[in-house]
Amino acid sequence: MTATVKYDEVEVGQEIPAVDYNVRRLDLVMYAGASGDFNQIHWNERFAKMVGLPDVIAHGMYTMAQAGRFVTDWVGDPGAIVDFGVRFSSMVVVPDDDQGATVRVSGVVEEKLEDKRVVVGLTARSGDARVLSKARAVVQLS
Repeated sequence: MTATVKYDEVEVGQEIPAVDYNVRRLDLVMYAGASGDFNQIHWNERFAKMVGLPDVIAHGMYTMAQAGRFVTDWVGDPGAIVDFGVRFSSMVVVPDDDQGATVRVSGVVEEKLEDKRVVVGLTARSGDARVLSKARAVVQLS
């Protein structure tokens, strides 16, 4: 695949519109199976509360994956991410209902680099909490 976003068509400061990602308990169970992370705080409400959490929480890496998905959906090529990093700054609490939680991811082009690469700064929030900080992706554009 080739990136559909063209380097010459983006500017520093350009905002990438926010996308909402729904997170339900079922998503966490499926992610646990794929990742091998079956820690009970990600699926067992009784256990999560016993260890002091408000409820079941999403895997940090699942939340990071939603930010990565946001970038790849924008650029049109999953292989276009050259570098990607975040810090986990808050939890995504996932209630046991039909709605679950929502992670809203948005981005801004922070810097244009050589070789048609850009730095995209990402913001990920769940409710009032910023769940990822220092979230950045270096993306290869066409």
